[in-house]
Amino acid sequence: MIKRHSDVVLEVTAHDADTIENDLNTAVEIAREHAVKESRHGILVTQHGFTRYTVAISRDVPFGQTLERRELPASPLAKTEPGS
Repeated sequence: MIKRHSDVVLEVTAHDADTIENDLNTAVEIAREHAVKESRHGILVTQHGFTRYTVAISRDVPFGQTLERRELPASPLAKTEPGS
């Protein structure tokens, strides 16, 4: 499922790999169409979890480029207690 938050931010949520890939490709193409009109910014694809991504036009990405990053939630197993 693709949820449009604005012309510059789209959220992709899916639970299987094929749907994630198809929806991400569609969202990137939608963002690319808007980015080309502006001719100033690139596209940032961010993974927020195993089933949730955002695709955004970003001033931090050079025009004509698409960058990917991960912002996965911290694992509860990764936390350590002080003194351990």
